[in-house]
Amino acid sequence: MRLSRIIVLVSILLGLVGSAWADTTHSESIRLLPASIGKFRQVSFANQTPAAYPPSSAVPVAMQTAEYAGGNGSRVSITISRFRQDPQAFERLTAAATEKDHSGLTREFGTAGYITNSQIVFFKGPNLVRVKNLKGDPVNLKDLAQGVSETLDNGEGDIPVLVKHLPDPENAFKNVIYLNSIKDLRAMPFSSPVFEVVQTDGNADAVMSPWYGRSRVVIVEYNTPQLATENDQRIIARIHELWKLGQPAPSAYRRVGNYSVFVFDAPDEQTAKQLIDQVKYEQVVQWLGENPNILKEAQKQYVNTTLGVLVAVLKASGYALVLCLGMGGLIGGLLFSYRRSQQKAATAYSDAGGMLRLNLDELTAETNPSRLLRERN
Repeated sequence: MRLSRIIVLVSILLGLVGSAWADTTHSESIRLLPASIGKFRQVSFANQTPAAYPPSSAVPVAMQTAEYAGGNGSRVSITISRFRQDPQAFERLTAAATEKDHSGLTREFGTAGYITNSQIVFFKGPNLVRVKNLKGDPVNLKDLAQGVSETLDNGEGDIPVLVKHLPDPENAFKNVIYLNSIKDLRAMPFSSPVFEVVQTDGNADAVMSPWYGRSRVVIVEYNTPQLATENDQRIIARIHELWKLGQPAPSAYRRVGNYSVFVFDAPDEQTAKQLIDQVKYEQVVQWLGENPNILKEAQKQYVNTTLGVLVAVLKASGYALVLCLGMGGLIGGLLFSYRRSQQKAATAYSDAGGMLRLNLDELTAETNPSRLLRERN
C-alpha cells in the first residue's frame, strides 16, 4: 500500500516538473520573437514541427514563425530555429546557403549569414534566423534582421574553429560547407569513393570549401587521436586501391594532427600539397582535475615576472643616465658658448700680444678708480 502511494506521488511530481519545463520552453520560445521590431508589429504567430534539413543532420529543439506588418502594407515573415549548440546552427546555415543565389557568407548580421534579393538568413548563438520579405520594399529586411539579432543570446560569438583552419580562411569562409558530429562523410554535397572508408560514429566534424579555383579542400577533425589513426590507415589503403582500379582519387591527402586533409581536382600535385601545407592543427590540452604542473607554472611565471622587473629597472636607469648626460652636455655647451661670446665682445689693450701681464711698472692705467688706494696725508 505504501509502495503504491509512493509511485503515485512520484508520478504526480514528474508530471508537474514536465509541465513546468514545457511552459518554460514555450515562454522562452515566445520571447525569441518580440511583439514589435521597430515600425513592424507582429500580426500572426505559429509553432512549427522541427525537421532535419539535408545534408545537415541537426534537428532544432524548437521552431517558430511570425509575420510582421509595417507601413505602406509591407509584410515580412521571420522564422527562428533553435538548436542545442552553436555549431549545429552554423551547420544548418551552410546547408541552406548551398541552395540560394548569394554573394557568399558575411558577418554583417548575427555571427554569420547571407543575403539574397528576398531574404536574409543568419545564425547567432544556437539560433538560425530567416527574415523573408512577403510584400513591400525589401530594404526593410536589414533593419529587421539587425533588430532580431539584438534580442538573441550571443552564444560563443564565433564560427567553428575548424573553418578558420582552412587555407585562406577569410575567403574560403564565403562558400564553406560545415558538418557537425558527422556520422557519414558521404552526406557532404561533394562526395568521393574514398569517403566510404571514413568511420566517425558521430565523433568528428568536417568542413569543405571550393574556394581554391577548381580545387576543393575537405578537412575531417576527429575527437580522439585513436580515431584519427584508424581512419588514416583505412584512407591510405583506399587511395592505393583507387589508384590500382583507375578510379577518381584525391589529388593529395595527409594526416595533420587529428585532421584528415583531402584536396580534390587540383591542377597538379604540387598545388595540392601547397594547400595542405597551409592547414595547421592546434592542439588544446585541458586538465579535468588538478593540474600536476601548477607549481612549475607558478615558478616559471615568478621567474618571468622577476626578469621583467629587472629588465625594466635597467632600462629606466639607462634612460635616466643618458638623459642626465645629455642635459648636462647641453647646458655646459650653452654656458661655454655664452662666455666665449662675452669674451669676444670685450676689448682690452695688451702689450703682451694678447696675453695677460702684471702691472708691476704701473704703466697700465687702472680702469676702476674706486679700487685704488688713496694716498695718506
